[in-house]
Amino acid sequence: PGQSEFTNQQLVAAVASVVPPLANNAHKGQAGRIGIVGGSLEYTGAPYFAAMTALRCGADLVHVFCSREAAGPIKAYSPELIVHPVLDGPDPMPEIEEWLPRLHALLLGPGLGRRPQTFATLQHIIQAAMEKKILMVFDADALFYLNENSDVLQGYRNVILTPNRVEFARLYRGVLKEDLRADHVTAENIQQLAMSMGVTIMCKGQIDIIASGAEADGGVVVSCDVTGSPRRCGGQGDVLSGATALLYYWAYGTANACPEAAMPLPPAVLAAWGAAALTRTSMNAAFKVSGRGTLTTDMLGTVAQAFAKLYEHPTK
Repeated sequence: PGQSEFTNQQLVAAVASVVPPLANNAHKGQAGRIGIVGGSLEYTGAPYFAAMTALRCGADLVHVFCSREAAGPIKAYSPELIVHPVLDGPDPMPEIEEWLPRLHALLLGPGLGRRPQTFATLQHIIQAAMEKKILMVFDADALFYLNENSDVLQGYRNVILTPNRVEFARLYRGVLKEDLRADHVTAENIQQLAMSMGVTIMCKGQIDIIASGAEADGGVVVSCDVTGSPRRCGGQGDVLSGATALLYYWAYGTANACPEAAMPLPPAVLAAWGAAALTRTSMNAAFKVSGRGTLTTDMLGTVAQAFAKLYEHPTK
């Protein structure tokens, strides 16, 4: 299968089919408990943007595992978030491991920073999540970690990577040991790296390209060209990764609960495409209001309306 076989309208309908309908008899947590590993002294906005996007898309609970210096600002940004200031502690894993079994998906990297101690903890978190078969999305500094440590994911398929072109070229060189310029990245390169690592990769750009690395999927490649905006402010990728983590949980759960359901794409690919379309639609709406001055903060105000426009189920 390829993008040529599916229209945007068909893919939007496919994403909508995995969104759990709102119901009066649902209980807190059913619609998604997402964990975010990120947030450091320098970077507190990134995990906040990702977390709030997941909540605005319909997640019930979001936990942010960050450094102590980042916890105060993130808590002050929003009372909606559950914040764990543990990443730079002397022994963070016991508390993190206590929470992992309660999470449906884990987003690693927004605002994480690149301190050696942080990366050492990140490795333990990845290994613990793999043991518990938790879905994982890698972005930002967690992608930088994989440049030299991609073996940590060996044999684990439940992973989506969300690099931009520069991050992708760096990862391509790190994993495949072949030089590649960021402005020369092709769909074939993305599929090649996805197949080599056995994961799904969404490479962000003017057109977002998503490739499955699972041999069983036959190396599916799709692209998302939904209208976005010409504004390139920091934080848009965090909106994308937050939406990806939640949609991944929903798509994966739907595929497992209803194996007979005719999903046109593998769950990870469908989730990535859905998040890309949502981010572009949200940014387009924000740009129409604020133009050149559009900020990711403005996007948070349009995520819910963009989600409803694309994927909303009627209340039952």
